[in-house]
Amino acid sequence: MLQFDSKIVGKEIEFGYLRDKIEGRGFTIGGNWEYYKGSFDTVLWKEGGETIYLRVPFIVTEGELDNEDAKIRFQNPFVIKHVANVGLDYDEGSLLDASGVSQFQTPLDKDAHIHDKSRWISAGEQVVEKRVLPYFH
Repeated sequence: MLQFDSKIVGKEIEFGYLRDKIEGRGFTIGGNWEYYKGSFDTVLWKEGGETIYLRVPFIVTEGELDNEDAKIRFQNPFVIKHVANVGLDYDEGSLLDASGVSQFQTPLDKDAHIHDKSRWISAGEQVVEKRVLPYFH
């Protein structure tokens, strides 16, 4: 995991407003959300079973995350790499996409080593700057 400083840290915004704006720019709500915290995630790079994500975490300061008008405050973003099993598992739980990777499988490594750290930190900074920060007034 490569955490980095960003102008987004400490900024507050309405959850539903921002979610609606950045979903069209490649972000999804991270799967590990709770009523009091969550993250917006996007893929920076994917090849085979390796995926590098940008995760922009936040805490809920007012309301709960399942409410459109919940207020959220951002924490330090980070880049993380997941490594998934690329192979064909033919059991009853397998649901493979075209690449042979199950979209529901647990990654083999949720925090794999990232080569060229400065490249990925820079990529993460640029994505936050261009795809998220423009929606703050």
